[in-house]
This record gives sequence, C-alpha cells and structure tokens, in this order.
Amino acid sequence: MNSFTDSFTINGITLTAQPICRQNEVLTPDALAFVARLHRATAARRQELLQARRTRRAEIAAGQDPRFLRETEHIRNDPSWRVAPPAPGLEDRRVEITGPVDKKMTINALNSGAKVWLADMEDSSTPTWRNVIKGQLNLTDALERRIDFTSPEGKEYKLRPAGDLPTIVVRPRGWHLPEKHMLIDGEPVAGGIVDFGLFFFHNARRLLAQGKGPYFYLPKIENHLEARLWNDIFILAQDLLGIPQGTIRATVLIETITAAFEMEEILYELRDHAAGLNAGRWDYIFSLIKNFRTRGPRFVLPDRAQVTMTQPFMRAYTEQLVRACHKRGAMAIGGMAAAVPNRKDPKANTNALEKVRADKTREANDGFDGSWVAHPDLVPVCREVFDGILGSKPNQLDRTREDVTPDDRALINVAATTGTITEQGIRNNIEVGIRYIESWLRGNGAVAIHNLMEDAATAEISRSQLWQWMFARAITDQGEIVTHHWIEELLDEEFARLERFDGDRFEDARDIFEEVTMARDFPSFLTLPAYARYLTEAREKATVEELAAA
Repeated sequence: MNSFTDSFTINGITLTAQPICRQNEVLTPDALAFVARLHRATAARRQELLQARRTRRAEIAAGQDPRFLRETEHIRNDPSWRVAPPAPGLEDRRVEITGPVDKKMTINALNSGAKVWLADMEDSSTPTWRNVIKGQLNLTDALERRIDFTSPEGKEYKLRPAGDLPTIVVRPRGWHLPEKHMLIDGEPVAGGIVDFGLFFFHNARRLLAQGKGPYFYLPKIENHLEARLWNDIFILAQDLLGIPQGTIRATVLIETITAAFEMEEILYELRDHAAGLNAGRWDYIFSLIKNFRTRGPRFVLPDRAQVTMTQPFMRAYTEQLVRACHKRGAMAIGGMAAAVPNRKDPKANTNALEKVRADKTREANDGFDGSWVAHPDLVPVCREVFDGILGSKPNQLDRTREDVTPDDRALINVAATTGTITEQGIRNNIEVGIRYIESWLRGNGAVAIHNLMEDAATAEISRSQLWQWMFARAITDQGEIVTHHWIEELLDEEFARLERFDGDRFEDARDIFEEVTMARDFPSFLTLPAYARYLTEAREKATVEELAAA
C-alpha cells in the first residue's frame, strides 16, 4: 500500500496506516488534537536535542570523556531540594514486572503479584501500528476490567480483584523513534509523544478516580535537558486537561552512559514529577559501547555474559545511582532479572532462580527500593529477597549511602573489567541478534532465547560488540583476531543452524543484522532501519538523519 493513497487528514493530522479494529476509540478527534498540541509545542526542541546527542557522541569519539558538569555544580551542591514525595501506589515498589502491552501479557502481569507493572511500549514491543493501537486499547480495557478472554487453546485469562493489582507505569518510546503512521503538518510525530499523549488523554482521570495517577517510565534519556523537555510536556498535558500539576510521576531509566553523569540534575529537572531512577543495565552497556566503540582497547568489553553487575564500572554506576536518588527522596529501582524459568528442566530452573536471588540480594543490600523481573515466576523470588531487607518498611529511602563518593572517573573505568572474548561469545551475539530481530519483525519484541528474556537492548549489545571487536581487532582467549572475514564465516555457520519455519523472517533479519553490524558506518539504533524498511506502510529507506538520531 502506498503511504498516502489511503491516508486520512483532519486539522493537519494525517493517519497513513491501514485502520485497526476499534482504533476510533483511541484516535478520537479530541485525543488527536491533544497529541498535536504536545507535538507542535516541542518538535523543534526535540530535533535540537537529537542533534546535541550526535554532537556529544562525536566529542566522545574524538577523545573527550564525559565528566560531571561544571555548569550544574550548584544543583548537586544544594542540599535543600527534594523530589515530590512518593505518589499513591508508588510508595512500595519492591517488585516490578516488565513486559509488552499485548492482551495476554497485560493480564499475566497484572495477576503476577508484583507491586508495579511496567507496561512497555518501548524495547519489548515491536512498534507496528497494530501494536501501538492495541496496546492503548488493552490498557484502557484493563483499567475498565473488560480485558478477560479465552485463548484458542481454551485457557481463560481473567483479572484478579482490583485491590490485588499492581500499579501501572507506562513506558513510551524514546525520543529518537518516529511514528510514521501519524504525521502532523507533514512531519512524523515522536513515538514517545503518541504513546504518552494517548494514554494520558484517555486514562489520567480514570486513574485518579481509582486513587492512583498517570505514571511513566522515561527511556533512553541522555542528559538533563532531555528530562526538562519531558517535564515541560507534563506541565502542558496537565494544564490542557485541567489536572493538578504534579499528578504525573516519572521514573527515569539511567540507561545511557552520558545520563549517568547527570543523575541529580535529571531528578532536579523533573522534581515535581520525579518518582525515581532505574538502573537499565542492558541499554547502559550498549550506550557505553556505542559512545566509546572507536576509542581503542581500553574500552573493549569481554563477552556480554561476563559483563555482570559486579564489574567495577557497573558497581560504580549502581552505587552512585542509589546515592543520588536517596539524597533527593527518590526511589532507586534495580535492573532486570532476565532469566526465564524453564519448568521442563528442573536443574536449569534451579540455577536460574539462584542467579536471580543473588542479583536481587546484592541490589537490596546496596539500598535499592525494588527491582525488575521479566517473568511472573520470578516475582516471589524478588519479593522474598526485598521482604527480608525491608521488613515492614515500604522502601529504603532512609539509606542515604553517604559512604559512596560520586566519582566520574569510576563510571568509565572500563579497563578494570575482567573477562575474555570467546568464539562462543561471538557466536552467541550472532544468534541472539538474528533471532531477536526475526521475532521483532513478526511483531514480538520480547523473546526468550536460551532461558533469557531478550529485548531490543540485548540485540543492540550483541551487534555493537561485534562491530567494536572488529574495529579494534580484538583478540579472543584463543589468540584469534576478530576480523570482518571471520565474523562473516561464523555468521554463515550460525545462520545455517537456525531452525526455519513457515512464514519466518530470518532472511530479512539477517539483512538488517549485517547492515547494523558489518557496515563501516554505525547506525545508532538497529530498530531505526528495521522500522523504516519493514514496519511502515511506505517501506522506505531510513534517512541518514534518522540513522544518526540517537
């Protein structure tokens, strides 16, 4: 279908996708006008901030290490300011379950026993137009308790009583991702504004009536100026609907290396709307590789499996995050337990649960107020660990971690990382990267591979590690140099091993994987060329600007 032949325009807003069943419930004239107001007020600044990202990345590539900012020292040194106190439903966040907003996951997450559900429209969701619209419908249906259904296999999915359900926190897409099926004045809207705007417009009052509020996770933020833009959007959105300022609460994922140098400043910009920070470990590692990928051996990491949270630069990041949060009255939320329990393999299952328990125990002991899991079976494990540390308290905000000294050098002390690059690690990166992209192209952005829940961030680490290892001519534990030619050979071997099936997208997935891994130029996100080429009605090539926008 041509992008514009069946398009529909009203008040400067053009919808270019094939309509989805019930989309008129989401895309009402008033909701579209609301999204358009948010877009028109912020589009120019968003583009400036994306350009600033490119500039910053070029400076780091040229040898300029990030440091704590001199110009914001007064904010860090001012002991008087605090973020808003915890909002209703966010006082106790000891277990948070994450997952996409399809119907089955929505019910499973809400029935999981977690305190919070991160309803994910970002890295674990493929941004097809169908997923974008269905996700909004599922969230509203869940809040209205009309989401129960029976699967084709006859399994019933029904919500538990309202008092047992977790607080919903929605994660919209990041600033870099366009929504090419909604154009305003001829320009694509930011995916994040579509996701935030539609959810807020339809559900803010509904949530307030239920005694909670519209809460969000903000992904991929790179500095405090990007947090300021979100804060301005919150102020405008609340004004437009006549909702009291400070009703919205946002938790920011510290998942880019540059944001780690501005944690207190990010909380300060959002202070009336800030709920906390989260240690988004996988994207954080990806961001570090992306920014320092051409800076030589000092910044080359070992196999992904060896880049654990106990490596020195990761310890520095998490400890400084807890300190920054608790100093300002904000919650510190730990990283993802990616293990997927395997009920068919008791030994693998026990092993996975022990790893999760150790991970959560370290976080709870470090002062985190809660942590993430990717599977309902992990909720009891995480809850038990945090129950043991918290007792009857809802959080650990009283643990200010004054024993931790902010240290900007420690955040990028990658050279202290221990571990090796192995052929198996290279093969695993190839397999995970291709299998993840294949599933993503079929509309599923959360994929269990080798008993780990993979999302876009882990695929990003896989391909960026390979790119960096080739560029640096890194050497494996067997003394083999990682070359372009060798990676191509291993790619052929791993591809031949994949189990094919009718309707699979492995050929397309391989094309994308090769493009974002083997090319001289490094696309800043693999989802950008994949989205432009395979998910939009126009099926166009991603522009140079888009590929660099991150």
